[in-house]
Amino acid sequence: MFARYLLPLLALTGFLFGVYMVVTGNKPIPVAKAVAEPAQAPFASFIAGAGLVEARSENIAIGTPLPGVVTRVAVKAGDLIKTGQLLFELDNRETRAEEGVRAAVLGRARAGVEEASAALKEAAILLRLAESVDDRRAISLEELERRRNAHAIARARLDSAKAQVAQAEAELAAVRTTLDRLQVRALADGEVLKVHIHPGEFAAAGVLSTPLMVLGNLSELRIRVDIDENDAWRFRKGAKAVAYLRGNRDFSTDLSFAYVEPYVIPKRSLTGDSTERVDTRVLQVLYRFDPSRLAAYVGQQMDVFIEAPDMIPRAAPVAAQAISGVPQ
Repeated sequence: MFARYLLPLLALTGFLFGVYMVVTGNKPIPVAKAVAEPAQAPFASFIAGAGLVEARSENIAIGTPLPGVVTRVAVKAGDLIKTGQLLFELDNRETRAEEGVRAAVLGRARAGVEEASAALKEAAILLRLAESVDDRRAISLEELERRRNAHAIARARLDSAKAQVAQAEAELAAVRTTLDRLQVRALADGEVLKVHIHPGEFAAAGVLSTPLMVLGNLSELRIRVDIDENDAWRFRKGAKAVAYLRGNRDFSTDLSFAYVEPYVIPKRSLTGDSTERVDTRVLQVLYRFDPSRLAAYVGQQMDVFIEAPDMIPRAAPVAAQAISGVPQ
């Protein structure tokens, strides 16, 4: 008799379980509370944009004009540097050997100048003796011309020897220039922001996706703000602007307008990939602020709000009246 009611009991149990799962599954999932509340605009009408902190000099990407193996890195991240200070050095053994060869060639060329000078002096003495003879029967005209030609040849050889010295000096200077180019130095005062190269690694020449070093002048920080092209007409250079630190909206600072780059460009996605783009064009505006008033780092994102006029242009009612013919 128990088996008679077993199947209906199992069916009823399955049905009740299904109803329970449907009811519990339809309950709304509670929204997780934000770790940090987003910043609120301090203006009634504003333009919002993402800002990226950069150095006053912009971020200077350091490369090398010549490829080679790094033998020495003279700085580290956070070091203050001066113009002309050594950053890193490439392997120069081959160039040093070439410098020795060129120096020897220069020494031989200078010795050739001394030899040619002595020969010219001897030819000049012989010519002067021949020309000082009053009695032309004592020396033939052929001998006189031969000595004149010998003097001219000696002068030409001296000029050639001097030219060889100049060539050897130029070749030695070129090798020493190459030696100097193997030592990469700072071309401006600033601070080392990032070091991507270490001794023993190969440094490629040219433009790199990841620079060997990044330098910047941090005496004043700037924020590069991307303004959507749809809001570009609302932007005013003299408008107030405020930046909030991402992660804590309690940290903020007033911004001072620096300049605007009047060229709308495709927006770059802030993922670290230099080639990634999104389907948006932006106007880039730069503001400055005192780094002592806000603890921000180069490369950090900030929420920027710029005071702007209302979204509806002032000319809109006039345009609508012109289209409809009815006074607004």
